[in-house]
Amino acid sequence: MPPTTFRIAIIGAGPGGLVCARVLQRYGVPVTVFERALGPVGVAPGGPLELRAATGQAALRVAGLEREFHAAARPVGQELRLLDRTGAVLHRDLPEPGTPAERPEIGRRELCRLLVDSLAPGTVRWGSYLRTLHPRGGGRHQAVFDDGGSATFDLVVGADGTWSRVRPLLSEATPHYSGVTFVETGLDDVDARHPAIARLVGRGTMMALSAGKGLIARRDGRGRVRVYAALCGSEDWAREAGVNIADAEAVRGALLTAFAGWHDRLLALLRDGGEGFANRPLFALPVPHTWPHTPGLTLLGDAAHLMTPLAGPGADLALQDGCELAQHLAEAHTWQTDPDRAVRVYEAALFPRSTAAAEGAARGLEAALAQDAPRRAHHLLRRRHLHPHRP
Repeated sequence: MPPTTFRIAIIGAGPGGLVCARVLQRYGVPVTVFERALGPVGVAPGGPLELRAATGQAALRVAGLEREFHAAARPVGQELRLLDRTGAVLHRDLPEPGTPAERPEIGRRELCRLLVDSLAPGTVRWGSYLRTLHPRGGGRHQAVFDDGGSATFDLVVGADGTWSRVRPLLSEATPHYSGVTFVETGLDDVDARHPAIARLVGRGTMMALSAGKGLIARRDGRGRVRVYAALCGSEDWAREAGVNIADAEAVRGALLTAFAGWHDRLLALLRDGGEGFANRPLFALPVPHTWPHTPGLTLLGDAAHLMTPLAGPGADLALQDGCELAQHLAEAHTWQTDPDRAVRVYEAALFPRSTAAAEGAARGLEAALAQDAPRRAHHLLRRRHLHPHRP
């Protein structure tokens, strides 16, 4: 795989695409990342990420960024509480004896900036939106961007998330709405400003479930609690409720009506929030999602295995995907072997791993919002098959 002739493009500068580029560069493999956002600030919206030692953290270790990660990360508690709508605690899950009570957490933007800063200058082409891909024979594809520019590559890696522009060349699968929408809000400085909520949530995550509804609250490493009101129904929950999602007080009132009859200390999660609300419909790809091997193309992260965030460790998997693909390609580069075989080996491991994770996420979402949600969620928690990840 001579570096002067084999050209690799990664579409999307999320954590998975960036760690792939970083590992490739560590092994001397040239790569270019194309990202539609104008810079790192716009590329990774969302809350903090809790990365597992065996997956996300392991990928950063291979990328040579373990020290930088731990310098930027904050400890976050691992307690998990399951409640019913009356506020009764049905299950409390604490870290296993001998394991750390806290796990490092890093913001999405912080992680992406850390990865971008580790790349050679000019690796990421900001403001480059992929319009089309055209096969040019021999596994090569011409990428055409919205500014009119184009280039031909020997391998194009789709790391471009939910609505991937690369995926349609490999698979007819499209993300489907799961039937569940999260309405997100948050409370800052909970220990000082909202002590009752701080006690309710504990040192980690609290889930209160009833038929078709749920309230999920997560404490982060900055003393902030993110709240997700989970509702079955339309993906445009606010419009159906007759409110504008930008009108925080109207949304708050509609949510309090939707959760009428729940215990007052649970309703405080919605009532006492000082910020606005965001509508986050949950989408997923069919399970299993695979594709026939196609020379010159592959996928990683949400482009390959989009799943809902209940037991679906999306960021961890994306980092693992990017790292493993890069390692296989780097090995082909080192030994001058066929890079297409490296992609085949990557995909052979990717498919069963992502299928298992997606099945777990689907079970978790079904259990959390079933008619007998507390009982089913309790069963999954006891089997350690349910732990909410941030959307």
